[in-house]
Amino acid sequence: MKKIAILGSTGSIGTQTLEVVDQGGFEVIALSANSSVIKLATQALKYRPKMVVLMNSAFLDELEYRLKGTDIKVLAGMEGLIEAVTDPDVELIVNALVGAVGIRPTLEGIRAGKQIALANKETLVAAGELVMQEAQRYGIDILPIDSEHNAIFQALAGEDRSKISRLILTASGGPFRNYSREELKKVTPAQALKHPNWDMGGKITIDSATLMNKGLEVIEAHWLFGIDYDRIDVVVHPQSIVHSLVEFVDSSILAELGLPDMRVPIQYALTYPERRKNFLERLDLVKVGELTFEKPKRDLFPCLELAYQAGRRGGTLPAVMNAANEVAVAKFLNEEISFLEIPELIRRVMEKHQVIDSPDLNQILAADQWARAEIERMVEDVDF
Repeated sequence: MKKIAILGSTGSIGTQTLEVVDQGGFEVIALSANSSVIKLATQALKYRPKMVVLMNSAFLDELEYRLKGTDIKVLAGMEGLIEAVTDPDVELIVNALVGAVGIRPTLEGIRAGKQIALANKETLVAAGELVMQEAQRYGIDILPIDSEHNAIFQALAGEDRSKISRLILTASGGPFRNYSREELKKVTPAQALKHPNWDMGGKITIDSATLMNKGLEVIEAHWLFGIDYDRIDVVVHPQSIVHSLVEFVDSSILAELGLPDMRVPIQYALTYPERRKNFLERLDLVKVGELTFEKPKRDLFPCLELAYQAGRRGGTLPAVMNAANEVAVAKFLNEEISFLEIPELIRRVMEKHQVIDSPDLNQILAADQWARAEIERMVEDVDF
């Protein structure tokens, strides 16, 4: 029984992780949520963890009331997350948090000697240099949950990483891959939230539509696998069957294929280095019929290029880009800005930032907060 803590248990990845847990072989030690009290309480009553953490302390009394009569410890805020990830009983941390809030629990978990199953993009996008240094220092493997990185991780099993020629990340292209610029000007949040293949949370779904999600994954791949940006390519693969590929120096290419179901990479990360049987639907290539690939339209979806620029420059710029994107996406979902204004706002914030090289955690978080404030100011500016 592997003992796990699930951070962000009420979100899309968190709930699918618990579906994997339901297959057996795991003991849930800790669960966390931002403010979804009822859902967190329901999970806690089913899985009986040692502790639960609620980030929004305003709802703490309600959570305590719903768990009254149990021996489940109720914690709050970042201090609660840190207590959960450093608990002696925890062996593996599933970090499915959204946002920069996921960085510190990852670092504290690494320093406590825990395995990390990572779905929180900000951990490596904003703090990749720092996180990978600590992982190497403490001998911790970062097990990627993202389907693309999980596919590369599997393809590299037993391989000499010095023989990698390039990594090829696949992207679905989102719901607007065949739209013109004129059509993109008119898209609505409701349209953008209709991902053609994957069942994901709102923010990630919008990132998929803008191709920012793929840009973030390029930065993550750089840190996870130690490959420079010139050797990380992106191709659009609308069927989402090939989850990513690795090309080696001898021209061989290894790929991981499967139906678009996040429970597969989640299970692989949770059971690594073992594989366990499951009852998920199997891929039928004949039924799929064809697999197609095309170049991403970087002119129509500039977020991908912005991510490459931020990753190559490094320092605090990726944290700034990521934070600006989070705010811009939220404003698009609230119908405060248009779809095409998302990359424009991000670009302007990146251009204004004074980059700090090799930043510590405080500098990364300060850059994150600066970017959020700056983009708020820009949106309020009547000239925008």
